[in-house]
Amino acid sequence: MRWRSSLHETENTNMQEPQPIPLLSSYKMGKFDLSHRVVHAPLTRMKSYKCLPQPHSILYYSQRATEGGFIISEATGVSETSQGYADSPGIWTKEQVEAWKPIVASVHNKGGVFFCQIWHRGRTASRALQPNRQAPYSSTDKRLSSQPRLDGTFDKYSTPRRLTTDEIPQVINDFRKASRNAIESGFDGVEIHGAHGFLIEQFMKDSVNDRTDKYGGSMENRCRFALDIIEAIVDEIGAGQVGIRLSPFSDYMECYDSKPEELSMYMVKKLNAYNILYCHAVEPRMNTGVKRSEKTYQLVPMRKAFNGTFISAGGYDREEGNKLVSENDTDLVAYGRLFLANPDLPRRFQLNAPLNEYDRSTFYTSDPVIGYTDYPFLYEL
Repeated sequence: MRWRSSLHETENTNMQEPQPIPLLSSYKMGKFDLSHRVVHAPLTRMKSYKCLPQPHSILYYSQRATEGGFIISEATGVSETSQGYADSPGIWTKEQVEAWKPIVASVHNKGGVFFCQIWHRGRTASRALQPNRQAPYSSTDKRLSSQPRLDGTFDKYSTPRRLTTDEIPQVINDFRKASRNAIESGFDGVEIHGAHGFLIEQFMKDSVNDRTDKYGGSMENRCRFALDIIEAIVDEIGAGQVGIRLSPFSDYMECYDSKPEELSMYMVKKLNAYNILYCHAVEPRMNTGVKRSEKTYQLVPMRKAFNGTFISAGGYDREEGNKLVSENDTDLVAYGRLFLANPDLPRRFQLNAPLNEYDRSTFYTSDPVIGYTDYPFLYEL
């Protein structure tokens, strides 16, 4: 059985004929010609058993690929110390590189652009998954408190070990090597995960970073780790293949900053010096205490200050995405949960068609089909 995935296919239907909308307009992102502005956001799905990408991911990503569409992979570990989940993928071994290749090829066969998001979880990683069950490392030795899961249980975190100044270059090199491996796997580029309370943000934000060396204290010092990683990756694969995700206004994983507006502007201005391809930023309403109706749209100053492509994320719907693009408040809009549940999301947006509802209970299960590749398309051949 095959499914329709082209934005240009027509079908006898009672729905209105497709109308031009901002989200479906073309866009030039560096050397990449995008046919629309609906981005598949990075989504951890827990389907890569023992950190090895699996063949069932070929179907998942190819279902969501379109000619000229932009997909960002799930967060992918840069080293054996980076993992917080046993079944999230990595890209530090030759076996992992080879496992990614058919997945990447499946997106390219549909004409899509595919970037690999690379990360290190830092203090949010479990000691049980660390080499020799060592303490996970971070910018600090402050322990993260237990966090609720979807099933009502709690994640309990280990006390981290503060990285020494001399150890930090090796972690930076892990990111560099992961970027090289991503290109070897066939990815078009990498997105550095600098958001949501993981290692890079643990350095960046003053609620976590309590260091007194050159990687702590002032905003310049706290951002040094992130910028050193960017420099290393740009040197390795070129600025035109590098993006970064930031969430300066988020409080996720108890990681927040006392001056988020200053932090956001400092980072984007520094990013401009490296001429990277894009900045992918998350709305303040990602905060765990912010209701959906409390929209602040504080990303606009970042967008205006950044010289490259700007991607906005934050639980947008079709109308909000169109508004952002039409008012030039962003270039591209990333969708996570809606894309998870609607493999043909750009087509549905084009037709203003009803959307499948997502099922939270299947977000992080290990099942290779249910809640992963079984969401229906609008049309079936």
